[in-house]
Formats: sequence, structure tokens, C-alpha cells
Amino acid sequence: MLNTKTILSALLIFVPISIAGHFLEWGSTIVFVTSALAIIPLAGWMGTATEEIAVVLGPNLGGLLNATFGNATELIIGVIALNAGLIDVVKSSLVGSIMGNLLLVMGLSMFLGGLRFKEQQFQPVVARLNASAMNLAIIAILVPTAVDITSIGIEESTMQTLSAAVAVVLITVYILTLLFSMKTHSYLYDVGVAENDEDGEITPEEAGHTSKVNLKLWIGVLLLATLTVAFESELLVETLEEATSSLGLTALFTGVILVPIIGNAAEHATAVTVAMKNKMDLSVSVALGSSLQIALFVAPVLVLAGWILGQPMDLNFNPFELIAVAVSVLIANSVSSDGRSDWLEGVLLLAAYTVLGIAFYFHPIIEGIG
Repeated sequence: MLNTKTILSALLIFVPISIAGHFLEWGSTIVFVTSALAIIPLAGWMGTATEEIAVVLGPNLGGLLNATFGNATELIIGVIALNAGLIDVVKSSLVGSIMGNLLLVMGLSMFLGGLRFKEQQFQPVVARLNASAMNLAIIAILVPTAVDITSIGIEESTMQTLSAAVAVVLITVYILTLLFSMKTHSYLYDVGVAENDEDGEITPEEAGHTSKVNLKLWIGVLLLATLTVAFESELLVETLEEATSSLGLTALFTGVILVPIIGNAAEHATAVTVAMKNKMDLSVSVALGSSLQIALFVAPVLVLAGWILGQPMDLNFNPFELIAVAVSVLIANSVSSDGRSDWLEGVLLLAAYTVLGIAFYFHPIIEGIG
């Protein structure tokens, strides 16, 4: 029977294919598709290596490592796209990542998990804490756009300075959330571990896993996977505009839908898989935690990276992108607040994602008519 690891390993074949396509000039569309498929298993190996290293480092340093590399693929793609001047794609990919985690991933998890189990439970406290932090992130992202809309002729440098200041605040909040979750209130996040113990999921072999981890090997895997992701991201970004144009897709749709799915596919698969094993606590934690990390860490870091690279990256988003994020957060918070889920709630989240995806697909046409 095929499992996630087998599929990810099989997709590694696209790494040499994409490289060959680049050097043999097989065309932008082929290079774009193959490099996108190559990034998926590499992101999975980055995640596996991070988890193995975290076992050796212990809960505090391990948690910090997991938090730092949780969206490393997305960050790498973002920096390379930023350096190439594809600022609109970077912004839309941030929106798409938040939207995808809250609606697509959590929706699939609740739907598929709900088909196997009539009703699933998860810790509502963690969901509410993440919801509060996401509300702050939405407010912080909304402010620069509101300033731009309510001002006349605001200078680009002023908007960048404002966005950088907001970015520093968001990163500070992110660091404090790590301190909260890993130190002062770590007991709130131990529910998933406790459930694993009760279910007998942690075997004696796994209990002694720490001593068996080859730290040098996994550090090597992490470095190699990270470097390869950077190279594949370069190929992806180089061919993005030409390939998506030939496929009939807009930059907005590509950034909101395709790029986030490519960067987070391995993590998405993990969330859905554990939900189907009735570990909804872990699944919801992955979906909400990843979206929170995008809003509080990845987006602010990309703003500061734009400043360093000389690219006008700021938090002044397209108003429709802000509406999409606000709607996603509102629906996800509403569904996750009671600490229970079923297949119908999954359908509602997936329906919301589909409606927003369709709107993003037609958005340039609507904008042109307006």
C-alpha cells in the first residue's frame, strides 16, 4: 500500500528531470512543472530531517528548530521571487498560504477524518489562542493598506518604513508565542503527546529513538535538501511568468493557489494523514500553527528581506486579498472554536476555499470591467 513517504520518495525523480530540462532548454512550462513537483518531496525531507534533529536537541531547542524550519520552503521561494522582482506573486503567495492552511488543509482534514470517524475532538484552548494571534496579524496587515487607501499620494519609501515597523512588531509577537507555547504554558500543547501515549502509539522502540538518531546524517540531509530547494525555487521563479502565461493562468491565481500548494504540499499531507488516524489535535495544530507562522514570521521576514534586497516589498496588499484572508480567518475561527469537527464542517471550509479560488481566477477580468 502506498504511503506518504513512498510517494514523496518517488517524486524525487523530478529533481534530475527539472535540472536536465533547464540545461537542455526543454521549455519554460516543462521546467516549471517539474521543478514544482521536485520541491514537494524536498520539502518533505526537510521536515523529516528537522523532526529527527529536534528529537536530539530536546523539547525547547527542538521546538524552536521546528518553528524556524516549519515554512522554510515557502520562505526560500519567497526570497528568490522577491529578488527577481516578483513582489505581487510574493504577496499573493502569503495570502494563499494562510487561506490554504485554514480552509483547504483543515477542510480536507475534517472532511476525510469525519468520513472515518463520526465526530472528532481537539483541544479548543490552543485553537482559540491561535485565533487571537491570527486576529492580531490580520489587523497588522490591514493597517498599511488602510493607510494607503485613506491617504493621497503616500510615498513608496514611507509605506516600506511603516511596513518594516509593523514587521518588527509581528516578529516580536511571534517570538513571544514561541516562549508561551514552549516554556511558560507548554502544558497546553502537550495534549497531542498525551493522547499518543494513551493510544499506545509511542512504542518502546520509539521511546529509545533519541539515542539512535544519526545527528550528522540528518544535518547533512537538511542542508542538502535546503540547498536543492533553493536551486529548484530558482528554476521555478525563472520560468513562472512565461509558463503560467502559456497555461492561461494569471500571476495572482498562481501566487494565491499554485505556489502555496507547492511549498506546503508535504506539510498538508501530514495534517490530513494524522486526521484520518483520529489525531485531530495534531492536525488542527499543524494547519493553524502554519498559517500563524506565515502571518507572524514569514511575511515580516520577507518585508525586511525586501528592504535589504532593495525591492519595494511592503504590507500594502490588494484589498481583495485582505478580504480573502479575513474571510478565511473568520470561518476557520468559527469552525474550530468548539473543539469538535465532522465531515460537514470540512465541506464548508472546502467550499469557502473553492469559492475564493474561483474568484481569484476571474479577478483580473472583474478588475478590467470595473
